[in-house]
Amino acid sequence: MVYQNRSFQLEVSGLHQNEVTDQNNYPIRSSASVLITVPFSRFNQELQRINRLGGKVVNIQPLTLQIEES
Repeated sequence: MVYQNRSFQLEVSGLHQNEVTDQNNYPIRSSASVLITVPFSRFNQELQRINRLGGKVVNIQPLTLQIEES
């Protein structure tokens, strides 16, 4: 049996420090792009979170993990 887990890698730029990210224990650099891997089930929520943080998705790559069972 073959199981497929759909996930995506998002390249995000423009994340900057704001009232939401101030709650994190680490600073965010606004000059770099960040790669975030997201399962399909959380894709919409992650896009909303990126938008709240002021980021912009510049690239989306589909990733597929195949697990074969004997």
